[in-house]
Amino acid sequence: MKRENHTVVREFVFQGFSSFHEYKLTLFVIFLTLYLLTLAGNVIIVTIISIDRHLHTPMYFFLSMLSTSETVYTFVIVPQMLSSLLSLRQPISLAGCATQMFFFITLAINNCFLLTVMGYDRYVAICNPLRYMIIMNKKVCAQLVCVAFSVGLLVAVVQISSVFRLPFCDKEVPHYFCDILPVMKLSCVDTTVHDIINFVVSSLVIVVPMGLVFISYILIISAILKITSAEGRRKAFATCASHLTVVIIHYGCASIAYLKPKTENTRDQDQLISVTYTVITPLLNPVVYTLRNKEVKDALHRAIGKNPFA
Repeated sequence: MKRENHTVVREFVFQGFSSFHEYKLTLFVIFLTLYLLTLAGNVIIVTIISIDRHLHTPMYFFLSMLSTSETVYTFVIVPQMLSSLLSLRQPISLAGCATQMFFFITLAINNCFLLTVMGYDRYVAICNPLRYMIIMNKKVCAQLVCVAFSVGLLVAVVQISSVFRLPFCDKEVPHYFCDILPVMKLSCVDTTVHDIINFVVSSLVIVVPMGLVFISYILIISAILKITSAEGRRKAFATCASHLTVVIIHYGCASIAYLKPKTENTRDQDQLISVTYTVITPLLNPVVYTLRNKEVKDALHRAIGKNPFA
């Protein structure tokens, strides 16, 4: 149904965390701390990988790309969120909203497919170790990264074109950034078709890469179980542990956020879920890969001159 007598909306206003007004300062401190830790962690990972020759392998090239993507991803969303915690009114132009949504979609999908690429890399390393460096050469690695980014870019263009063709009657966004569903709720027209399309696209960009990772790990586990020595199996599992941990958390949060029926969630629940994948999940990448990955920890020790075995 079309709403009558509406004025043209030229900007949106984020409602942000208005439901948690009494906790805004506390939330600001917590989110700022998490954001700074995320930035520091990802910068450290990218720097260590670039300067330590022991980490100049396809696996760590993909990790550096993921860390870079996560850094930009959080930069697109978190500063706006922190600002909304300090200001009662947080306006954004339609063009600014479209830009934020474009980068958010592009990088979120890019991250999903980069994790898939990293799963394929682990599959080749364990199931075809003798030809690993031939299969995963620099050209192939660069092409895989470009494909991951291109998929995100293509989906973002399609989604943005669809959403911002809608007429908007309301300007109060019930969220802290320009996500697709909260913005579509402001439209003057029925968005059922758009909702279905968005659900299908979300399903594809989450389920397809998640399925490919699942297949990779079935093949990986099958290959590991054929290793005769217990030490060999342990080392093989260890090379996959960090990636598998990030994959489970990343796809788990994404599935809850975009594949769970929205009628089951209140606005506050939606925001808490969004905080998980925009603030907390990006922090897990540097934490998991520094605390659980021996090679990265050794590289850090070498960088600060505290490794007696370097």
